[in-house]
Amino acid sequence: MGAARVVGCSWGLLCLLGWGTAAAAGTGGPVLVKAGQLLDVRTGILHAKQALLIENERSKEVGPEAQILAHAPSGAQLIDLGGYTVLPGFIDAHTHLTYRVDVASYAWLGVSAPREALLGARHAKATLMAGFTTVRNLGARGYADVALRDAIRDGDVIGPRMQVSGPAIGSTGGHMDSNLLPYAFRYSEEGIADGREGVIRKVREVVKYGSEVVKVAVTGGFLSVGTNPNGGQYSDEELQALVAESKRLGKPVAAHAHGTVGIKQAVRAGVDSIEHGTELDDECIQLMKSRGTYLVPTVFLWSHFPENARPPEVPQEQAEKAREMAPSAKRNLAKAVKAGVKIAFGTDSSVYPHGMNGHEFGALVELGMSPLGSIQAATLHAADLLRWSDRVGELKPGLYADLVAVPSNPLLNVRILENIPFVMKGGEVVKDQRPSATCAPHATSSFAVPQEDGTLRTHGPTGVSLLPIVRRLWATFRGAVDAGAAARVWLDDTSDVDGAIGIYGRPCVGQPARRPACAHS
Repeated sequence: MGAARVVGCSWGLLCLLGWGTAAAAGTGGPVLVKAGQLLDVRTGILHAKQALLIENERSKEVGPEAQILAHAPSGAQLIDLGGYTVLPGFIDAHTHLTYRVDVASYAWLGVSAPREALLGARHAKATLMAGFTTVRNLGARGYADVALRDAIRDGDVIGPRMQVSGPAIGSTGGHMDSNLLPYAFRYSEEGIADGREGVIRKVREVVKYGSEVVKVAVTGGFLSVGTNPNGGQYSDEELQALVAESKRLGKPVAAHAHGTVGIKQAVRAGVDSIEHGTELDDECIQLMKSRGTYLVPTVFLWSHFPENARPPEVPQEQAEKAREMAPSAKRNLAKAVKAGVKIAFGTDSSVYPHGMNGHEFGALVELGMSPLGSIQAATLHAADLLRWSDRVGELKPGLYADLVAVPSNPLLNVRILENIPFVMKGGEVVKDQRPSATCAPHATSSFAVPQEDGTLRTHGPTGVSLLPIVRRLWATFRGAVDAGAAARVWLDDTSDVDGAIGIYGRPCVGQPARRPACAHS
């Protein structure tokens, strides 16, 4: 091999030191992922030594490592997750990416829809880094979530796949209205609709402007002024008309509902999901089971929000309502889990900080759900609720190559899912914070491993000596990196110029005229 040089020095140094969030831009070619074990979310079986071949954002083959590697393209990018458990990317079926709880009450009236969309870009990235590669966003002013969805789709910002509702529909003075300003301002939120004709018109409007799911508030809420979480907000006629029009247009309906009156109304009207459902009783449970209605319980908020809600960010009325509701909410939701109501994973993120989505797994297990059940709620069941089972929710051929990797078995400790070190979306590594990793073109690279005495031992098909520049780099930074770590320096034997450095799990793929893909900003 001729002389080689390290490309992208500044980014390579950051990788050496383990700074920042690692990510890899998609190469456009096939990607080969080796998994130490892969969880089949349908059966709960952990399959050892598995591999995925990815092409054009989707899984092409999934199966035993030896089988997949035997005929994998020689130029495929290799991502070695050999010491990790691999799962499908998670789905949060109830988010509010364009909202934040610390800007509440009157302060929120001064936030424009464009500003909400920009705020959503930050929250979208935090959500993706938490391992949630798909979300259903339920409620956003000014169609800010539509804009965010499209920006992510077009590659303008980093974030999960989004299914969006646009403005949530509600009645005058109800949960989705703004009740802060006096009569003189004559102000109502854009999703407000009353009467049979009014709700039909509003459904058509939100669909016109890009909504894929219709959200409606059928009870009051704890984060609204002057509303009763146990009280209904629509007549049967209004609600039935709203659902019928949504179904006619091919859109599912998500119903915000806390109290029993609203829950029963919504289920009988034919909604697809009950959001929160905190005061449901035995009759609600049986009705939901008989109709196949999903419950999105948003459990963790009842532990986090009441303990952290403080004026002035959260008005006193809202904080008190949440504290009053929390104990019964947990009891009732536990009954629904025990009874076998269909559960889809949702967080109500924005009620607590974005990026904490994974805490919902532990909260569901505390209610009585198994670790596997909580994972199924965030994969298979959430995908079914979104009507996206042909896109996401499993690792199988034809679906998007969305996956996460964790260092231990989540079936034994589901809280490992609160901190995800590796995230891939559509075959592109968007986060890699593993303490050790490998990356290289498949079967074409050599590498060197630092030894305890500070020397470098070369491995791989070429068996070449390392260049003085690599020795100097290692000598410079050996004091900043654990000497005994399984760090690797990859040298591509197909070129004398396109080497790359990848230490401490930063996947660095040498590409002509481009830096190693170490981090998204």
